[in-house]
Amino acid sequence: MRKNVVCNHEVRNIVREFVQALAAILLLGALVACSKTPQTPAAEKRKPTGLESIPDPDFTKCPPFSDMSSWKNPYLIVREDGIGFLDLSNREVHILTPEEIPAELVALPSSAWPYGRVVLVAQAVPKNPSTQTKANLRKNRALLLGTLRELDVQFREAP
Repeated sequence: MRKNVVCNHEVRNIVREFVQALAAILLLGALVACSKTPQTPAAEKRKPTGLESIPDPDFTKCPPFSDMSSWKNPYLIVREDGIGFLDLSNREVHILTPEEIPAELVALPSSAWPYGRVVLVAQAVPKNPSTQTKANLRKNRALLLGTLRELDVQFREAP
């Protein structure tokens, strides 16, 4: 009987040591998990764009939709052959590829953004409204709006 009691005691000690070791491992794992810096979702990590110094849009300063002729911020026109960038100083339209838009917007002085980081987007009426022309317009519009989102630039649609 004495041998049986000693054996039970040894088994209890082994089980107790195992449970203590398991608890220590779990506690250590919890501490390691809690000590990691939280991962920021990719959407929150913004790459520098060069437009960070331009304030957020102030729509109270924007002209009403009925009078967009007095618009002072950048003005972009979606065309079948690219993106028209309207030079407000002389009313010339410079045709750019969607890839050239970021550099063009960054190159503007801060005085070109009196309403904050917002642009006016219009769509040109195609001369030849073929299926291909419409597809080019849709593609250029999608590329432009995607670029504006990446740059954290809001847009207003021209009426």
